Amino acid sequence: MGAGDHTRVGTEHREEKLRFAVLGPVRAWRGDQPVGMGSPQQKALLAALLLRGGHTATAEELIDSIWGEEPPERAKAALRTYASRIRKALGADADILVSESGGYAIRTGPEAALDVETAHELAVRAEKAATGGDRAQARELYGAALKHWDGEPLAHVPGPFAEHQRVRLEEWRLSLLELRLDLDLQVGCHAEAVSELTALTAAHPLRERLRELLMLALYRSGRQAEALAVYADTRRLLADELGVDPRPELSELQQRILEADEDLTYQADTRSPASATSVTRPAQLPATVADFTGRASFVSELSDQLAQAEGTVMAVSAVAGIGGVGKTTLAIHVAHAAADRFPDGQLYVDLQGAGSSPADPEAVLGSFLRALGVADSDIPSGLHDRAALFRSLLAGRRVLALLDNARDAAQVRPLLPGTAGCAALVTSRVRMVDLAGAHLVDLDVMSPEEAIALFSRIVGEERVLAEREAAMDVVAACGFLPLAIRIAAARLSARRTWTVAVLAAKLADERRRLDELQAGDQAVGATFELGYGQLDREQARAFRLLGLAEGPDISLDAAAALLDRTPEHTEDLLESLVDTSLLESAAPRRYRFHDLVRLFARACAERDEQPPSECEAALARLLDFYLATARNVHALERPEERLVDHLEPTRHPGLRFAGQSDAIDWEFTESACFLACARQAGHGATLNSAVDLLMATGPLGESGVNLRQYQQTAEALREAASADGNARAEARARSVLTGLHLTMGNLPAADEEARTAGILGSAAGDPMSTSYSLNDRGIVANYQGRYEDAKKFLSQALEAFRAQDNKIAEASALSNLARAHSWLGESTQALGLAAQAVAIHARLGVTMRHGNALYAFGIALTDAGRLTEAEQNLSEALDIFQKCRQPLWVGMSYFRLGEVHLAADRPAQAAVLAEQAIAMLRSVGGPWRRANALTLLGRALDAIGQQRRAHACWREALEQYEALSAPEAAVVRELLAEPDVSGLAAHCS
Repeated sequence: MGAGDHTRVGTEHREEKLRFAVLGPVRAWRGDQPVGMGSPQQKALLAALLLRGGHTATAEELIDSIWGEEPPERAKAALRTYASRIRKALGADADILVSESGGYAIRTGPEAALDVETAHELAVRAEKAATGGDRAQARELYGAALKHWDGEPLAHVPGPFAEHQRVRLEEWRLSLLELRLDLDLQVGCHAEAVSELTALTAAHPLRERLRELLMLALYRSGRQAEALAVYADTRRLLADELGVDPRPELSELQQRILEADEDLTYQADTRSPASATSVTRPAQLPATVADFTGRASFVSELSDQLAQAEGTVMAVSAVAGIGGVGKTTLAIHVAHAAADRFPDGQLYVDLQGAGSSPADPEAVLGSFLRALGVADSDIPSGLHDRAALFRSLLAGRRVLALLDNARDAAQVRPLLPGTAGCAALVTSRVRMVDLAGAHLVDLDVMSPEEAIALFSRIVGEERVLAEREAAMDVVAACGFLPLAIRIAAARLSARRTWTVAVLAAKLADERRRLDELQAGDQAVGATFELGYGQLDREQARAFRLLGLAEGPDISLDAAAALLDRTPEHTEDLLESLVDTSLLESAAPRRYRFHDLVRLFARACAERDEQPPSECEAALARLLDFYLATARNVHALERPEERLVDHLEPTRHPGLRFAGQSDAIDWEFTESACFLACARQAGHGATLNSAVDLLMATGPLGESGVNLRQYQQTAEALREAASADGNARAEARARSVLTGLHLTMGNLPAADEEARTAGILGSAAGDPMSTSYSLNDRGIVANYQGRYEDAKKFLSQALEAFRAQDNKIAEASALSNLARAHSWLGESTQALGLAAQAVAIHARLGVTMRHGNALYAFGIALTDAGRLTEAEQNLSEALDIFQKCRQPLWVGMSYFRLGEVHLAADRPAQAAVLAEQAIAMLRSVGGPWRRANALTLLGRALDAIGQQRRAHACWREALEQYEALSAPEAAVVRELLAEPDVSGLAAHCS
């Protein structure tokens, strides 16, 4: 091989870059392949050279670095051996290790990379980004730098040099963490930072900057008492350990929290766009209507909510209602009335949620940022960065954002200011139960008095007073819908020769009512009728029958079932209706009507559908499809549960799914539609099927998705069954409500529903509601501390389930019975029962209920002191719950894992898990479960020396327990009565 060939081969080797890491174990890679670096002493030599930045280290310096004051006799020979082995391991890159002047150096150059240097470069770029005002980019870069740490730096490397570098690199990591966390708070991510800061202050209790950041994060999260308690704990710790007072910055922050300093939420940063930009005061609200009428209670309610923005939280109100009900008019009126409270400006956007192309939140944020004075060149790309900048700009300001016509909570969340002093007012056709912290307002049609007042203001008092009865007929014909009333009144105002009675007579004709509701460019029926008249027979039938369904939209498969056509034929029909603008394509394979078009379609169905019974038959087919598919989902989620054998029979086979993930997707996506269908069909011959649809979709209720609609539907079906004397249906509806009350932590209501369900189910001869009632009553008794009652109910349930050969339900009863025995201290029985439940699920395959069994087994193992096994089972349960999208059980798994870590004397980890539980249980689970998590957090904080904050948590938990008359209140009172609470009231009041 010639010289040229040798050079070429060496170049090929170097095409794969050499990388070194010391921010963790000392390692090397060539490309993606690890390179072995030998013994700990050999790694010590490599690290000593890598961390000298290419400078030469003498043999004496290296010997001292590796062995300190007690080197071996042949230390220099050992050094040469180590260097030789390192060169051999580096292969083609051996020449980066050079020998000169009796010492060694590693000069990586561009051919190799060291993680310390990469992290340093990222940190420098982050500092420059922060200096330039780009806080979002700075956060990202600091985060990227921190990701290079992989455990303890120079792990298992001996010698004084390595020990010194470990201390230095750990201090650098903490400094970078503080900078990133500071930026987290600047951009409004205070709630997310609490858990991480809790862990860091536990690990580094004397680091005051971390304590300061934790205080601020807690305060901004509405946890003022805990923030003050952190200061009290810090002051005591510093006095005990170091004999010093907290630094002035910490004391000043404590005083500002005590005074509720309005400027506390503003993070002064002269380098940020918020200050570099010439901030303008937007005034974007549309004009309010001069004849706004009524809605006094809603105006007062919303105004009171907006007034809360003057405190320490952001106010968010979401107004929901059908199209034409006056959501936008009300919101604009309230916003104008409250404008003085928001002197820094008012933002407005039509999010076009009712159309097929809703506004992109990223584009909306761009518009908002421009309105706030940010130059186009300073507006970052990407939704996350724009949202962060938007929140930063509004920090410390008082701005109102009116988000009109929103599609859903996901569209709204990035547009919320996220800081105290600001407020958001949202209108939408959907009820935003998943918009955390929002005050929900359901806007219905006007009252008759309000409707008459609006009509009078437009057409004139005299005309209405002269024909009061006819005027009432007009607004009644409009269904008290504000849009229809305005159109009717505008028509009458433009025709001075008409009397009110003439208009009333025109609207009395139901077939022409929508035609009459037009004035100028505001027309309802005529436009719809024109399009409807151009449809062929099949299109017209599809249009009429689709309008019967109550859901917000409808899937292609559901529409095919309703129409009794194949999916392929149905898709052709629906797409042709989209082309005529009579139907909207909400998403691929999903369709919806505009609200007024739906009313028109229903009117056409009542008028034209032959035979008339076809309308009821179509809705029955839709319910049949939903029940059949729900049965298939249930069978997939809970194999060998006998409920599916006791549901009403269906003609439609239903959709089938390849796996649980697809099945859960369907259930979550279709929930609003099938709940609406169940409520609509909840009478007569379809009542049993409607109730069974809720029974089959029980896990959806536990997830918290559409929880309010689920509850309202179940309550409506319960009342319908009671009125109809249908004991079976009423028992099952009450069984569904039991599960919902358990999810919400409403134990007395759950117990009453379960008790009545059992009585009715027994009378109806329904084994499902009877046996489930026993299991549910056992669950309630467990939660209420009535463990002997729980054992009685659950033993009866277990016997019933075994008689039914209902394996999943049997496992549930075993798990619940195990918890009763565990809490009575009967650990042997508890472990045996829980193990039986896990074995059943292991045979059937992993489902959400397998997670419940592992969860119960984890509790039993915890109580038995087998903490390692408990952690393993609970972690596995957590993974299952996360995959099944069950926030309640995710939160409870965090809680139980926190108990394990506390029992294992790992209170810092327990505190982090308790914080995660609190975050998950904020919107589901009810106050009782949140109080349990707060109690655990207090115990963990108390164990790591943060007694004042612990007591603040316990006080908050006690308030919730006392409001519920929960027995746990006594335990918390004992915790609060323990010594070493001097000065607590002064700092937590």
